[in-house]
Amino acid sequence: MFRTALRNVLAHKARLLMTVLAVMLGVAFVSGTLVFTDTLSQAFRNQSAKSYDDVAVAVSLRPNPEEAVKNPGLSQRTVDEVAKLDGVTAVAPRVDGFAGVPDEKGKLIGVGWSNKGTNFAPGKDGKDPALAFTTGHGPTAADQVALDKDTADKGGYEVGDRVRVATNGPVKEFTLSGVFTTEDGAVNAGGSLVVFDAPVAQKLYLKPGYYSDLNVTAAPGADAEKLRDEVLKVIPKAATAQTGQGLADEQARQIESGLGALNQTLLGFAGIALFVGVFLISNTFTMLVAQRTKELALMRAVGASRRQITRSVLIEAGIVGVLASAVGYLLGIGLAVALRSGMAAFDMKVPDGSLVLGVTPVAAAFGVGVVITMLAAWLPGRRAAKIPPVAAMNSVHATPNTKSLVVRNAIGAAITAIGAVLIVLGANTGGDEGRMTIAGGAFATLIGIIVLIPFLSRPVIALIRPFFVKAFGISGKLAGLNAVRNPRRTGATASALAIGLTLVTGLTVIGVSAGQALDKMTVDQIRADYMVTMASGNSLSQEALRALEKAPGVTAVSPQQAGAFDLKGKYVSASGVTPGDIEKVLKVEVVNGSLASLGEGRIAVADKTATSRGLKVGSSVPVEYLDKKKGTLTVGAIYQDSEFLSPVLVDAKILDAHDPQPYIPQIFVSTDGGPSDANEQALAKAMGDNPAITVLDKKDIRDTFGGQINLLLNIMYGLLAMALIIAVLGVVNTLAMSVFERQQEIGMIRAIGLDRRRVKRMVRLEAVVISVFGAVVGIGLGTFLAWALGKTFESSLPGYGLVVPWDRVGVFLVLAALVGVLASLWPARSAAKLNMLSAIKAE
Repeated sequence: MFRTALRNVLAHKARLLMTVLAVMLGVAFVSGTLVFTDTLSQAFRNQSAKSYDDVAVAVSLRPNPEEAVKNPGLSQRTVDEVAKLDGVTAVAPRVDGFAGVPDEKGKLIGVGWSNKGTNFAPGKDGKDPALAFTTGHGPTAADQVALDKDTADKGGYEVGDRVRVATNGPVKEFTLSGVFTTEDGAVNAGGSLVVFDAPVAQKLYLKPGYYSDLNVTAAPGADAEKLRDEVLKVIPKAATAQTGQGLADEQARQIESGLGALNQTLLGFAGIALFVGVFLISNTFTMLVAQRTKELALMRAVGASRRQITRSVLIEAGIVGVLASAVGYLLGIGLAVALRSGMAAFDMKVPDGSLVLGVTPVAAAFGVGVVITMLAAWLPGRRAAKIPPVAAMNSVHATPNTKSLVVRNAIGAAITAIGAVLIVLGANTGGDEGRMTIAGGAFATLIGIIVLIPFLSRPVIALIRPFFVKAFGISGKLAGLNAVRNPRRTGATASALAIGLTLVTGLTVIGVSAGQALDKMTVDQIRADYMVTMASGNSLSQEALRALEKAPGVTAVSPQQAGAFDLKGKYVSASGVTPGDIEKVLKVEVVNGSLASLGEGRIAVADKTATSRGLKVGSSVPVEYLDKKKGTLTVGAIYQDSEFLSPVLVDAKILDAHDPQPYIPQIFVSTDGGPSDANEQALAKAMGDNPAITVLDKKDIRDTFGGQINLLLNIMYGLLAMALIIAVLGVVNTLAMSVFERQQEIGMIRAIGLDRRRVKRMVRLEAVVISVFGAVVGIGLGTFLAWALGKTFESSLPGYGLVVPWDRVGVFLVLAALVGVLASLWPARSAAKLNMLSAIKAE
């Protein structure tokens, strides 16, 4: 049987090619993902360990704002006491925060959150153990800074140049004293590192004379854990101390956790690709078995048992699986290398390290590839074993009987109904529990549709067929009839496309619906021409607010300063705003009272908060501020709730009096004449052309909130492309097999007058019919799932409503038809080239 199986594989190389490609692509996705994440994980672990090579104990003290008033950090006295401990050879104290520098065009180098500033911490030898200077030296004066090599190269900076440095305060100029390389995480994440003289860094980020971290270096052979215990005795109780090895291990675990989510996501899409591939594999072996009916029946007649016939088919599948897995694994290694290079191309710096080729990716590649192929071939193999020897006397294999079709359709309808009920139930339940129910229902519905799809093919294609007949005549009529001639084959082929388009449509509908809800919640609430923020996500300074108020052409300015206070026994978030300007820059719909009362020291309260606290215009309420001071405020206005506004609006000056470091995430600005290049430049100039401050117009704001959704959708489309490619291969495979089986028929219709051009058109239209059928099923199911999922989070996203993007749905249908046309090129050409007489004589 092994020799027979091998002979059959070699005899049907061309027909098995699509199966090999489908398995190969799925295996490449799986093995590439595992190799990529293993390589990335190892590189980051090595980098983490390297960054703590010289650190025996790491001390940290980062108190919350309330505690920071009494104990802001680690004092110089603490540093000196740690340095005196036995076994300590050096102590490197650190303080850090945001710092960024511009490139030659004035744009911030890095991505904001990964732009970091710290202090120079030289040891007794005058060198900082965390920095390896390639040119120059560390900053030794208040007007000097050092930069990491990548940032210096991107900005075109050399030692001696003047560098503009942006922090949370005004931009200042420094002289570049040196350029260094480092293993710092900010730099390795694609950001920048600016190193200041210690007193300057302390003044910028904490308080003169204080640090937030200490890196302790021990003498060779010293016990790090004993040294940590000694360190704990001399540092403040609020501080933490950990061995360098322990810290490196903790970071390694965090890296593993972070990459684990990426790994699971990629493997999930690989699973989808393989699931789609199952239909192609099963279809291929079903057709091969049907074409070899006489051969298999003859083998039964000469003594082969049913088990041997099934085993023969499974051995064929195993040979195909091994071959496809081997090629797929090699392709996966290439994919891992390409992903790593792609990250570097997008400025996502990856630590240096060799490619990790472990046992797991190899085992997964061959395990998944061979098992999936053999499982997909098992049912066709079982059908082959049931072929009776008497079938060798017939030229046509028996078609499925009516009973088997009725049973199949009944089972499919029952599973689909159960899945639909679960989906509706999950939509009404909502929350995480509802989403889990929907996931189970979606899986059941998908399986049910796959089982039922041969039955659906006839009525759906019957609706499409008249259009093809009217547009393409006899070719269109024959294409429609051929598409429903073998409903199982058509259904299996269309299922692959349906699965891919179910996911694509579902993601698109949810993404578009969420995007419009975010627009209503954000952009539609903004009347201002500009929103000013820090690129780092940190607070804007009071200086920036005052500068904007004085900028030429500005007609209204208001911050949305974050604050909170105890209001009638419960803490409530509040926004500090500018009275008289807030209603000009944000949409505030007043229900009762007047926002002008904010200028009189009163507060405005959202209507739901007012109702729950029993407040109305004129109510006097006791409050307790963050600094624990108490007072009384009067309600001057009630306004409609908005997700973009806090429950309470108050004059920013009132919050400033109780918060020495106010947090201002954004400032809204209206200008004379509306948005223009001149007004935008005037605002930037007023703030000192600070590269860390971003001035966004309404389009930029929309892109900021909605762009993340579009980026996520594009990534999902890219990952689902693998499944769609496999679906295309399925269409090619089905048509090729169909043409092979219908040689006599094609020869006959050629003989009675159908020319080659019409034969090509017939095959192409058949492919289009199958593809559009799969697309219609996928789009319908995807929209249904998107509706259900949307119902589970519409309460947490006000303004959310189902939006079906008909333009994109139309594009999906057109692309499905195009897929059919492209997939039919080779089969159509083969059909048109058939010799009429040879085809008529073919069995």
